[in-house]
Amino acid sequence: MREIASRSQLRWSFLRYAIVTVPLVVLLGSFAGRLAPTGADNGWYMMLAKPSWEPPGWAFGVAWTLLYALMGLALAMILHARSARWRGLAVTLFVVQLIANLAWSPLFFGLRMVSFAPIHIAIIFVLALATTFAFARVRPLAAWLLVPYLAWLCFAGLLAWEIDRLNPDGETLVPTGASTQIEL
Repeated sequence: MREIASRSQLRWSFLRYAIVTVPLVVLLGSFAGRLAPTGADNGWYMMLAKPSWEPPGWAFGVAWTLLYALMGLALAMILHARSARWRGLAVTLFVVQLIANLAWSPLFFGLRMVSFAPIHIAIIFVLALATTFAFARVRPLAAWLLVPYLAWLCFAGLLAWEIDRLNPDGETLVPTGASTQIEL
């Protein structure tokens, strides 16, 4: 036997990473989404004009849960590639894009930054694309797991742009009985 670790040991090693990264990324996404009321729970957002093609509110929760799970799984693959040359860069880019991603809901729903939202999503997209290319250098399958995220970011960017276009005064709208939108 010339192997350092058996296939079974390698699978268990990967699963240990995945057991940590998938729930961690999903929980971070959930926490960021709860910093400010979103969707129907947000009076200011409900006052905004939105395009007819906006998905129902429940679809965002389902989509983001799935996307965060795929991101966590992709991260586990990269972390599992211990001796890979580009691993450090890939993990660093992932963390940076995740921080930018997690900041979006508080900025949009909490601080009402309607005009900045499409720009912020474009920044997230560029960071996520760089992460995808870095992941591809380490584990191509991990990069493919980020493709649905990139597609959703394109859709979200288009939606944010359309909401900004329909609401030139979106930042200044005040719902009846409004208080601060960020809850800690």
